[in-house]
Amino acid sequence: MRILVVEDEVILAEAIAEGLRQRAMAVDTCGDGASALELAALHPYDVIVLDRDLPVVHGDDVCRAVVAAGGDTRVIMLTASGDVADRVHGFGVGADDYLTKPFAFAELVARVQALGRRARAAVPPVLRRAGVELDVPRHQVSRDGRFILLSRKEFAVLEVLMRADGAVVSAEELLEKAWDSNVDPFTNAVRMAVMTLRRKLGSPPLIETVAGVGYRLGN
Repeated sequence: MRILVVEDEVILAEAIAEGLRQRAMAVDTCGDGASALELAALHPYDVIVLDRDLPVVHGDDVCRAVVAAGGDTRVIMLTASGDVADRVHGFGVGADDYLTKPFAFAELVARVQALGRRARAAVPPVLRRAGVELDVPRHQVSRDGRFILLSRKEFAVLEVLMRADGAVVSAEELLEKAWDSNVDPFTNAVRMAVMTLRRKLGSPPLIETVAGVGYRLGN
């Protein structure tokens, strides 16, 4: 999933981002509402983790703008206030979920994953194709019963390919969905990740290269 964390407390923002990256999510961060709107206009985020009390542009206004723009992005709003009236107001401006600070990180992860499933067409949390089983919540992969240890990026690339259900996925799309905005658009990171993923998945090869187009997962 591609996530945007909007939080003006830098330490908290980086902690959230790193925790989500450990679960193979691509995460961008920013610390004010204006930057959030700029990034949201550039990237098709699955979920935005949005602090309500932001400088420059208030979180409520960011949420309204994201909702008004349409698309499938889901918003989970973070706030220091647990008042019922504040939660009701958050839902009223378009938030999909609401979490009061301080919160348990495991709960935030579970809520982000649930919203991410809602942001896309409904798919099961465990994906299966050609003997490969990818368990998203447990972050586990196996092929024909053999467990395979993947890096975060390899897991993310495999998830994108499996969700495509045999359709071709371009290198640009893989870069957009599995890496954050700090990646060099001219990098060979996708090719290297696919190469090591092929090796780890073993024989017969599953990932096909479609010349000039991208990659797909065979049957």
